[in-house]
Order: sequence, then C-alpha cells, then structure tokens
Amino acid sequence: MSATTAATPAAAKPPKVETPFRRMVSEFCESKTAVVGLVVFAFIVLIAVFAPLLAPQNPYDLAQLDIMDGRMEPGTVGGAGFTYWLGTDDQGRDMLSGIMYGLRISLLVGAGSAIIACAVGASLGLLAAYAGKRTDTVIMRLVDLQLSFPSILAALMILAFLGKGVMNVVLALVIVEWAYYARTVRGTALVERRREYIEAAQCLALPTHRVIFRHLLPNCLPPLIVVGTMQIARAIALEATLSFLGLGVPITEPSLGLLISNGYEYMLSGKYWISFYPGIALLVTIVSINLVGDQLRDVLNPRLKK
Repeated sequence: MSATTAATPAAAKPPKVETPFRRMVSEFCESKTAVVGLVVFAFIVLIAVFAPLLAPQNPYDLAQLDIMDGRMEPGTVGGAGFTYWLGTDDQGRDMLSGIMYGLRISLLVGAGSAIIACAVGASLGLLAAYAGKRTDTVIMRLVDLQLSFPSILAALMILAFLGKGVMNVVLALVIVEWAYYARTVRGTALVERRREYIEAAQCLALPTHRVIFRHLLPNCLPPLIVVGTMQIARAIALEATLSFLGLGVPITEPSLGLLISNGYEYMLSGKYWISFYPGIALLVTIVSINLVGDQLRDVLNPRLKK
C-alpha cells in the first residue's frame, strides 16, 4: 500500500519552470571570467559603500592629516603609531583610506551620470523612433553632432565653462554620453515599432506615453542594459582622465583620477605608490565592469551565441 502511495502522481515533484531570468542567470554563469568580474565588482561596491566604517582614516578630515607623514613608503609606521599599509601621499593622506573614499566618488560619478544619460538618451531615442519624420530627423542630427566631437574634448570644454565640482562632472558626462543611448534605443525601437503588439496597442487607442514606456521600452531593454554597463566603465575612466588633468572633482573630494594625479610628479623620484595603487584600483574596477558587460552582451544578444 505504501509503495502504491509513493508512486502516485501527487507525490511527484512538479518540474521547475525555467523563467527568462533564470535562463539569463544560467547562461551568464557559464563564463567563469564574467562571474569573477561580477564578484570583484560587488566587492569593490561594498568597499565604496562602507568606506567610512572600513577606512582607517578619513582623508577628508584635515585634522587627521599630518604633513610630517607625507610620502611615507608602504608599511611605514607614522608619528602617531599608525601603520600606512599602502604608504601616504604628499599631504600625509593614508593611500588605503584615500582609495576607499576615491572609489565612492568614482562610482558615484560613473553610475550617476550613466543612469541620467540613459534616461535622457532612451527617452529621446524612443521618441525619435515612434514619432518619426521631422522629430526623428532633428533628434538624430543632434546625436550625429554630439558623436562627431571627441568625448574628452567636449567634456573639457564644458568643465572649463562650468568649473570643478562633482555635479558639474556628472552634468558634463551626461551631455557627452546621452547620444550613445539614444542611437542604440532608436535602432531597436524602429524594429519593435513594426511588431503586431504595437499595432494592437495603437488600435486600442492607448495613450502615446503608455505605448512607448509600457510596451515599446521593455522590449528595448536588453541592448540598453549592455550599453549602460559599458558606459559606466567608460564614465569612470573619463572622470579619472578629467580629474587627472585638473578639471574634475575638487581636491577636497579626491577620486581615483585625482589620487593618481597627486603622485604623478613623484613617479621619477621613486615614490611610485602614490599613483600606482590608485591606478591598480581604477584598472581593476574598469576591467571587472567590462567583463560583466561582455558576458551580458553575449547572453542578451542571441546572434552572438556560439
């Protein structure tokens, strides 16, 4: 009797339903390199978020800085008995603490500018594809004009006019990045606009904004996610370049680029650590994001699957 009960269909476990999200996660985890990149990037984000709790020193507090501890080698014990594991810069700032806080500024500027640029560019790209005719022509000519200028040159001109500041850097990056999102979304939206579900939504006399943002936008998300991931890494690198050139964030809020710039003049004198360690942190951050973005591109684009 027990054997018969065990064999009944009610006792059998229902098969797991493979959702698109589970399938995407499974395909993403097929690349060990991408998984490592995701873990490294998550670790970097945690360090940046909890920097005030993890950093041995607050590099923004001038009361904690001692100019007599300037340019100390890694592993040196300072005058107050504090060990500088990655050395100090010319102002006596602990490089380990500076990198942790610098990651916060770099990630904030990179992710913040990418999100804002994505919202602006995606909205204009959807509007251009859906409206067509003159609206499409005007928006795409603006995109072509924007993309004709080198990003670093355009950002330098904008910051030369606005001045230093975190918000000014974010604004400059948004201005030079929105065109990439607009062109990407427009290309995908032009294909999706000819689908039957868009025609059905129009036949139901749904409002235009609902058709665009509730029906058209969700089907344009895969390429948008890939471009957004890549643009975050690009924004971080561009912000570091601007800060290195002296037109980025102010010296009171040093990012990784500014930390690299502070040690540039000491490279030939043997004090490599002032620029070397922030440079390594910047390199690891950008590479980890690019590894995740490359795998997302392969997963979300069926044509690239081998």
